Amino acid sequence: MPSIKNLRRLLLLPAIAVLAGCKAVLMSPSGDIATQQRDLIIVSTLLMLVIIIPVIILTLVFAWRYRKSNTEAKYEPEWHHSTKLELMIWGAPLLIIIALGAITWISTHTLDPYRPLQRLDAERAVPADVKPLVVEVVALDWKWLFIYPEQGIAVVNELVAPVDRPISFKITASSVMNSFFVPALAGQIYAMPGMETKLHAVINKAGEYEGFSANYSGAGFSGMRFKFHGVSNENFDQWVKTTKAGDGGALGREVYLKLEQPSERDPVHRYASVSTDLYDAILNRCVEANRMCMKDMMAIDARGGVAGPEGKYNIASLDPATRLRIGASTPARSYVGAMCTAADVAGTSVSTADQPI
Repeated sequence: MPSIKNLRRLLLLPAIAVLAGCKAVLMSPSGDIATQQRDLIIVSTLLMLVIIIPVIILTLVFAWRYRKSNTEAKYEPEWHHSTKLELMIWGAPLLIIIALGAITWISTHTLDPYRPLQRLDAERAVPADVKPLVVEVVALDWKWLFIYPEQGIAVVNELVAPVDRPISFKITASSVMNSFFVPALAGQIYAMPGMETKLHAVINKAGEYEGFSANYSGAGFSGMRFKFHGVSNENFDQWVKTTKAGDGGALGREVYLKLEQPSERDPVHRYASVSTDLYDAILNRCVEANRMCMKDMMAIDARGGVAGPEGKYNIASLDPATRLRIGASTPARSYVGAMCTAADVAGTSVSTADQPI
């Protein structure tokens, strides 16, 4: 009868066979930004191994050399200092830290996701006449919405971009924080409601790549995936033309409010047109027609807030439908609609000096 230990080994064989077929996309990316990040991982690992490997080897050597049965090893209980050994122990790690610090400083600025691309790959700079493709990304529960403002289309759970053309992503979320991640393209970038993050990247090889959320966001998180297609310029133009001529309909505010509702594993849907101000409304949390945009609120605050000259004209209670949608169960509040003195109410006039402040 086989032992339990042998049975455990046999059970590991299927897992090993499955892992053998995996493609380590992080170590074989198809975009220049992801390639530079891969190189940074490799260089950092090798620098750290310069210390780790000798330490492991010396640990084994010392354990063997000074084992109890080795009577030839010198026993020096009074030994306490060696200048050469101290230089090795402190000098080598210090040099590694300096090297890692320099590499980190340079790569932090070079690979800043907000920084427009300077090159397509290691051998080609970005041509002066090439304009980046702008893609507005919205993380929904639990799907991805991609808006192409220049092309006037929008797509759910599908991203398409031309090969060797810089892509400028503008990223936000509708409710909770997510993380936009296409491993073959670039590192992950967080998507947060009411905020916009950015990512500049380029895909250098045509193909189909996996994209997903790398930040847990609820029950449908595991199905929050999409396909990223790197295609030629001609195929991209054809895809845009086909999408605009399709029967996907228009993505306006009312349609978006329905799309925003939580759903899982949604199929790809292409909208033939999209409202030009939709992304700005999503970002500023004012898709509903009766809701003030965050940017307008901040402008009012900059001029003195609700007590300032503009605030009193812009505060209003939400209608019942909006309150129900956002889960506000408290009664609607009443607000001051105008400011006046007792004399104004009585229909008499008083001097400015007599008015209360």
